[in-house]
Amino acid sequence: MARPDQTTLLKQLMQDRILILDGAMGTMIQQYRLSEADFRGERFKNHGKDLKGDNELLSLVRPDIITQIHEQYLAAGADIIETNTFGSTDIAQADYDLPKHYPGISYELNLASGQLARAACDKYSTPQKPRFVAGALGPQPKTASISPDVNDSAARNITFDQLHAAYYEQIHGLVEGNCDILLVETIFDTLNAKVAIFAIDQYFEDKGIKLPVMISGTVTDASGRILSGQTVEAFWNSVRHIQPISIGLNCALGAALMRPYIEELSKKAVDTAISCYPNAGLPNPMSVTGFDETPSDTAGLMTEFAHRGFLNIVGGCCGTTPAHIAAIAQSIGQY
Repeated sequence: MARPDQTTLLKQLMQDRILILDGAMGTMIQQYRLSEADFRGERFKNHGKDLKGDNELLSLVRPDIITQIHEQYLAAGADIIETNTFGSTDIAQADYDLPKHYPGISYELNLASGQLARAACDKYSTPQKPRFVAGALGPQPKTASISPDVNDSAARNITFDQLHAAYYEQIHGLVEGNCDILLVETIFDTLNAKVAIFAIDQYFEDKGIKLPVMISGTVTDASGRILSGQTVEAFWNSVRHIQPISIGLNCALGAALMRPYIEELSKKAVDTAISCYPNAGLPNPMSVTGFDETPSDTAGLMTEFAHRGFLNIVGGCCGTTPAHIAAIAQSIGQY
């Protein structure tokens, strides 16, 4: 069972310094240039649908790769690493027809991913620099507040109860996998996030436990709103009832375009910590990582955020690598 004293410890650490979150998982997996056979392994070799691209499945079939990635980020200075569970729900895994043929696959993926991250953190933790596992709950490929049909604004392809069941099973696997934190991230539909929060609250009540919760939304364009229409202030007021240990933004925009929204959030969410883990700039297919910014570029932008007092937790999203995280950790160490 995950340790229940992590909230106090994390708050104490954030009184002293800015904590470092890891960088992108998918960007690192792409560098291995895996084949369909790598994603299938022995267990899924006869599955009737292509599995290439199901990165979460690698926690079962190529745990060595996931462990290597975790350890590279820890060696770069990460205090918190995320589990490889962005899409580890029955809803997301249905794209690969896995839940239908392998009942319980979501719990299994989350359990295994939590255990891999836990082992990596335990390997790198010291009394002076403890490391933490954040169990990642992604946004889902189906949304509760946005119609999939432009001709029918009332149409929905998912229900509250279906989302709740999927999140609850994911949470169960992550907690059993010994995560320290639950991270609801890359939120583009606040209603999906509220379902995840409800499932977390219910799970805590059912099991008699309490873990710190991090929440991170995604501003999708220069309007300053998440996809389901809320400003960052409205988003914060929609989720603050869970009393998260941090609220923040990730993905979508690079740090330069994200700056005004992080600044606003830091001014409005005064009773919790602020996290920020942007993409490495804007997409660039000619780049090795698929994004524009070099490690020094991203670190420079994050250092300015730290200097302004916007941040308590900082890391990277799409396009970032251990080199980006190492550069960030080195440049913000003075704050």
